[in-house]
Amino acid sequence: MSMHKLRTIEMHRLTVGEFKESAKIPLIVVLDDVRSAYNVGSVFRTCDAFRVEKVCLCGITATPPSTEIHKTALGGEDSVDWEYFKDTADCVRKLHAQGYFVWSIEQVEHSVKLQNLDAQSCIPAGLSDAKSDDETKFQGVAVILGNEVKGVRQDIVDMSDGCLEIPQYGTKHSLNVSITAGIVIWEFAKRLIPEFSKDK
Repeated sequence: MSMHKLRTIEMHRLTVGEFKESAKIPLIVVLDDVRSAYNVGSVFRTCDAFRVEKVCLCGITATPPSTEIHKTALGGEDSVDWEYFKDTADCVRKLHAQGYFVWSIEQVEHSVKLQNLDAQSCIPAGLSDAKSDDETKFQGVAVILGNEVKGVRQDIVDMSDGCLEIPQYGTKHSLNVSITAGIVIWEFAKRLIPEFSKDK
């Protein structure tokens, strides 16, 4: 079996225009007061890789155009749609009104471990009734990633429909926010994109 390393031209990636017109996974990534523009750029790059619907930039989180964002996003900030909110709470209220189930990625009491996500709906067993009221059609999932030091604000945690936690078994209490984003986005992407589920 050949394992020829592919050149960039052989990967057949989309153009920015094709990306804009392509189908997206029903996932929105929310950055709550993320202070490092380099982390923001890394999140954009990951969101581009998995065709995430949109990134919401909130509070002190840097917004494009930005040299620092571009350095790690490598153009992902141009392909992925984004929206800015002065207050993350306004973002969460809008997402709920549009029918999104909102997860905070945080270590809290009664958090749901990431590996326990339901494979079909990305909503864990036992929480399906909480995703939205009967009058709001379920549109997708949003995940909130917090500040590098303080995490997701407590008032935003309180507004969320649930909290997801990445299990950790070493000595450290947290992961870098861009690493967390990559892990979480992949876990949702492999459940929301049928092709990923088929590719063993």
